[in-house]
Amino acid sequence: MRVVISGTHGSGKSTLIGDFTAAHPDWQVLPDAYEFVDAADAEPGAVLFAQQLGIAASRLREPASGPVIAERGPLDFLAYLHATQSLGRSVVDPELLARGYEITSDAMHQVDLLVLLPLNPVDAIALGADEDLELRDAMDMSLLELADDPDLTGRADVKEIVGDRGRRLASLEQAVRRLRDESAGF
Repeated sequence: MRVVISGTHGSGKSTLIGDFTAAHPDWQVLPDAYEFVDAADAEPGAVLFAQQLGIAASRLREPASGPVIAERGPLDFLAYLHATQSLGRSVVDPELLARGYEITSDAMHQVDLLVLLPLNPVDAIALGADEDLELRDAMDMSLLELADDPDLTGRADVKEIVGDRGRRLASLEQAVRRLRDESAGF
C-alpha cells in the first residue's frame, strides 16, 4: 500500500506521519522531496518545484518491500508551480507544466490513498511571516483544485482530513484500514 500525505507548508504533514509511524513502525517513510535538493541558495520557484516534483514522482515508482507513506507527492509540487504562477512570481514554461502534469499523472497511478490536509481556521497551525503565507494559501487552493482531477489522482482514494492531532491520526488509520479490508475482499 502506498499513501501520500499532501498539503501546503505548515499544514501538519510531518506531525501526522510521525504519529502514524509511531503506531505503525512497519511502514516505510518517504521524506519530503525538499530534503533531496540543494536548495541552500535557491529561492522557491519553478525550477526548485519542478525538481521536487520529479523526485517525488520517481520515488513513488520505486519498488517497496512493505507499506509506504510519503510526505508530499508530485501533486504537491504541481500545485506549487501553479501557485507561483498565479501569484505572478514566475512564468512557468507551458512545456514544463505539461510535463509536470504527465509525470504527476503517471506517478499517482502507484498511490492507493492520497490524504489532503487543507488549511482551515479550526486546525490552523501558526507560522511566522517568514514562511511565505501568501504562497502557502495559494498552494493550498491549487492543491485542492488539482486533487479534484481524476486524471491527476489516478486510482488513489482521495481523502481530506481535518481536526486536531488525534482526530487526524484516527481518520488516517480508518482510511488505511478500509483500503486494506477492500483489497483483502472484506
